[in-house]
Amino acid sequence: MAKTVVMEHPLIQHKIGWIRRKETGTKEFRETISEIAMLITYEATRNLQLADVEIETPICKTTVKEMKGKKMAIVPILRAGLGMVEGVLAMIPVAKVGHIGLYRDPETHDPVEYYCKLPADCGEREVFVVDPMLATGGSATAAIRMLKEKGCKKIHFMCIIAAPEGVEKMQKEHPDVDIYIGALDEKLNEHAYIVPGLGDAGDRIFGTK
Repeated sequence: MAKTVVMEHPLIQHKIGWIRRKETGTKEFRETISEIAMLITYEATRNLQLADVEIETPICKTTVKEMKGKKMAIVPILRAGLGMVEGVLAMIPVAKVGHIGLYRDPETHDPVEYYCKLPADCGEREVFVVDPMLATGGSATAAIRMLKEKGCKKIHFMCIIAAPEGVEKMQKEHPDVDIYIGALDEKLNEHAYIVPGLGDAGDRIFGTK
C-alpha cells in the first residue's frame, strides 16, 4: 500500500513560508525551491534498498552500505518541475533525468501533453516525478499514467505544495504511488489555484510574470 507523507520538518516549513511571500524575488524563490526539493528527497529515499559492499579504508578492510542497483530517474513535469531537479540531483547525483511536458488547458483545466523524453531503461529504474504544485492532480496523474504505459513500475511523486483535491485524485488513480508533500494547503479556488498557495510556481521560478 502506497503512502502519503506530509513533511513536518522545521527547515522545510520555514523555507516554504519564505517562498509563499509575494515579495520573494525570482533568485531567492528559485534557490529555495531547490533547497526544499533536496530536503524532501531525503525523506522520499528513506526506504531505498541497501547492499553490503566490502571496501578498504586507510586502516583496514570493512563492510559498508551502498544503494542497491543505483538505478534511479528524476522526471520533472515541465516547466515548473525543472526548478526541483537540481535539488534532487544534489542528493542523487547518479540519477538520470527524463522530461514530461504538460500544460493545463485554461478552459477545461485538463492536462495536454506536448513532450515526453525518458531514459531508455526508465522501466527498470526507481522513478521520482517532481512538480512544485499538486493542484487538481490532472498533470501529475497524466504524467504517471504515461510512465506506467512506458513500463515504469516503481514510481514516487514529490511536490512542495498540494491541495486536498489533487491528493485525493492521485490516491484514487494511482494508489500504488507514494506521495511526498512539503505542505498540504486548504483548497483550490474557482481558478483551480491552490489556496493559500504561492501563485504560479513556473512564473516565479523563471521570472516570466
